[in-house]
Amino acid sequence: MKKIGIIVLLVLIIDQLTKFYIKTNFAYGEGVEVFSWFILKFVENPGMAYGAEFGGLTGKIVLSILRIILIAGIGWYIWKNVKVHNNNYFKIGMALVFAGAIGNLIDGLFYGLIFDTGLTWNEERAAWDAYYGISKADFSGYSGFLMGSVVDMFYFPLFVWPDWVPIVGGKEFFSYIFNVADAAITVGGATILLCRNKVFS
Repeated sequence: MKKIGIIVLLVLIIDQLTKFYIKTNFAYGEGVEVFSWFILKFVENPGMAYGAEFGGLTGKIVLSILRIILIAGIGWYIWKNVKVHNNNYFKIGMALVFAGAIGNLIDGLFYGLIFDTGLTWNEERAAWDAYYGISKADFSGYSGFLMGSVVDMFYFPLFVWPDWVPIVGGKEFFSYIFNVADAAITVGGATILLCRNKVFS
């Protein structure tokens, strides 16, 4: 468990430091080009990974509760099986998924309490409204517990599909904006899936 704990801690530190930096230095929607194919762009989402969201305000609450249950389940599974599958593939893959899930959960649980601005639910329009100024971590709060939004910042506009390509023609190859936690979940999940024979050996 020591190796898993170290990986989880490192991912969480990097994830939260990048989110705090972006949240307190970028206005919503602001982007800075690092390379032509890599842009730091601040957006928030009230839902799932890679900007996906569902169900409005109710969906947000349900998603937060499901995340807590899922994380508890992953933690229990790791604890019960780490000695059975005592290999680095299992430890690294599960640790990355576990850390990524916790990282985005932290946003949902606490960011609405920590920061002064963020996505807020507009009851009249049944839609999420973004604040376009720069936030401060002054604990004044823009929403309640479970109601914080996830901070995303990594955007890779690699290329646009040619118009003649069916379905995706004219669209970006990868238009999602994501964070360290999302990346950890993706890499961890891919490790478990692609190396499953070694993971569960």
